[in-house]
Amino acid sequence: MQVLTDTVFPFDARGVAKRFRHAAIFGALESLHNGETMRFINDHDPLPLLGQIQQRYGEQIRYSYQQRDASQVVIDFTIHLAEAEPAPQQGGCGGGGGCGCSGG
Repeated sequence: MQVLTDTVFPFDARGVAKRFRHAAIFGALESLHNGETMRFINDHDPLPLLGQIQQRYGEQIRYSYQQRDASQVVIDFTIHLAEAEPAPQQGGCGGGGGCGCSGG
């Protein structure tokens, strides 16, 4: 399985209505392929969202803070699929991406 390590896609959540943010973020994450990164930008630290991502995807999505202060939070979310796991043809999430999630 090829791992792309330098592909980063920006996602600025500040421009998304709050009631749609989590669904939009999950959709964006589920569109990524192994090794790709979504650079998430927000106006606050999304601790509940991070818990939901961990619960939903486990080790398939890893994150690291790039900036964490009162004015802006920037987090890189990277897809990490194990070598033994083949990427689903249509994505377990229904989104057609390579995230390998179990759906839900």
